[in-house]
Amino acid sequence: MSDYIDLLKNKAMTLIMSLPSNDPELAKVAFEYGADVVKVHINVEHRASKTHFGSIDTEKEKFEEMLANAKGPMGIVLGGETVIANNDFDKAAAMGFKFISLYGHHMPISVLQSKDVYRMMACDYSYRLEEIKMFKEIGVDVLEASIVHPEGYGDDLNSRDILNYRILCKESGLPVVIPTQRKIKPSELSILDEVGVSGIMIGAIVTGKEIESIKRTVCDFKEAILKL
Repeated sequence: MSDYIDLLKNKAMTLIMSLPSNDPELAKVAFEYGADVVKVHINVEHRASKTHFGSIDTEKEKFEEMLANAKGPMGIVLGGETVIANNDFDKAAAMGFKFISLYGHHMPISVLQSKDVYRMMACDYSYRLEEIKMFKEIGVDVLEASIVHPEGYGDDLNSRDILNYRILCKESGLPVVIPTQRKIKPSELSILDEVGVSGIMIGAIVTGKEIESIKRTVCDFKEAILKL
């Protein structure tokens, strides 16, 4: 299995599927149709997919099935509260997840200090560039640029977005992953690649929540990446 950081550093662009629900069949399909990496969630109400994700204990059997059949690295969002994330971190690492994905203000110190997993830390629209420049200094491995204000979720990608993504790629010193908070099209991956984006993380806004739409979208994004 490929290493998550190696994928981000060595591939033209890494394709990450953020599942709209913790369904092993969706994880299987995502890998089969071209995703390099799959990400799941617990302990959170996901705004984009309007889905409630349960605890790591309630989702355990599903995760074990996904991890056993995974064709690439898998990561997990531990939730939207530091205390809950801290409580579930050891269980997630022991299960075999390769990276933890959390906003900086939700990431407990235990994750930051761990040598067992990679840390993909997200910034939202409120983070200052001075803060983001220090992510690498405190041990963050990957920057997730979740900088779109919630009011703009699902809108088309615009030139100011590209400007901001370029700033983060240039100034952070980290591999930068862009989630599809905007309704990014496969045809727009070339400009994201040009400004230095390492990974595109597609989720419900572009994939939908049904298996057929996920198959089609993952395939379309993979084809676009192969043309870069």
